Amino acid sequence: MFPFGDETLYSHSMRLRTDIFVSAIVRRLFARGDFAAVERRGAEEAGAIFLRQRHRDGQETLYAPAPQSFFDDEQSGERLFEIRLGRADSEKIREMLSREAKFDPDLWIVELEADDLDGIVPLAEERKNPL
Repeated sequence: MFPFGDETLYSHSMRLRTDIFVSAIVRRLFARGDFAAVERRGAEEAGAIFLRQRHRDGQETLYAPAPQSFFDDEQSGERLFEIRLGRADSEKIREMLSREAKFDPDLWIVELEADDLDGIVPLAEERKNPL
């Protein structure tokens, strides 16, 4: 029996705070010998996260929060990302992030310098869209 009489309060997993999630990404990259830095701090509890991967050739890949259509009730606490711009010039990435920041001033931007982000950035395309 649930103490408050409403079992739906306990049926959804809670989302990890944004500042803790970002800290975990940074630590995991440093542990692998790669580099990460927080370029912009947003809302600590629930800010959107944009990941800016810098490649050795000067190109960048921008990871943005996945659309809500990739989430179902069982996965509501999970953060998923999608590639918004793949291997683009840094100016294009900067322009897109500037537009996003005007729309959402609470967003986070994290810069990643790593050749491979497998196991670090959970991608929505790796999950089947429930719709």
